[in-house]
Amino acid sequence: MNYLFAVFPDRIKAEEAYTALEKAEIPPQHISILGRGYKTADEFGLIDPAVQGRKQAIFMAFWLVPFGFIAGFTFNLLTEFNLFPWAGALGNHLIGGLFGAIGGGMGSFFVGGGIGAASSSGDALPYRNRLSAGKYIVVVKGSEKLKNQATPILRQFEPESLQGYAES
Repeated sequence: MNYLFAVFPDRIKAEEAYTALEKAEIPPQHISILGRGYKTADEFGLIDPAVQGRKQAIFMAFWLVPFGFIAGFTFNLLTEFNLFPWAGALGNHLIGGLFGAIGGGMGSFFVGGGIGAASSSGDALPYRNRLSAGKYIVVVKGSEKLKNQATPILRQFEPESLQGYAES
């Protein structure tokens, strides 16, 4: 699937571009307008990096928290480090495991959440920011031929940005 994103400063320009695409016999099901009064970024399917980061952090926590507990327990078992003398040997091993689990949780939050948000956003975040700034985006979704047909039509309306993408 190929996408062509054209960013316009106002609703009138976006509607003019949409009408020109319809007159060029591009099927309406392949054209979308994103912005106030039209589709939102979520309705169109632009990925929200915060949601993706949260999913990645939870996925990593599923593995890192138990692994951290086992690693902390094992480390305390091998070193026989007596952090709290009142807890006894088993208590210290369990506390070591708890600290390891906390470390695993922190790793999943900072690495999974941060990297998950940064790596999954792609170009969706700049488009979301433009929509938040009150701009409108006309999207043509279809074959390479359709994208090539729509490019000169959209270019004549002088969009702020015109970008094509090919989904693999």
